[in-house]
Amino acid sequence: MGYWYLAIAIIAEVIATNALKASDEFTKLIPSIIVVVGYGTAFYFLSLVLKTISIGVAYAIWSGMGIVLVSVVAAVLFKQVPDLPAIIGMGLIVSGVVVMHVFSKTIDH
Repeated sequence: MGYWYLAIAIIAEVIATNALKASDEFTKLIPSIIVVVGYGTAFYFLSLVLKTISIGVAYAIWSGMGIVLVSVVAAVLFKQVPDLPAIIGMGLIVSGVVVMHVFSKTIDH
């Protein structure tokens, strides 16, 4: 269940972070509520993840995938398209997560 909880935590964080942009500095009610609920959900499920996945691995996956997915959603919703160096950097983040999963002994395979 750890990876399912992690997926929920990542999705909630991505929704909350993009709602943070839409909240216009917390001046819009609905996006502001989504921010609070989204981050609360993300941290709750992240806390469940830590029962089965080590904190370093869980946080690396959560933050790394969050960065990439927030950037993709922001490109679509807010037309904030990352430039080539940003895309390369995100590719390196994803590569790091893959390397951890394939080679790390701290992850249950």
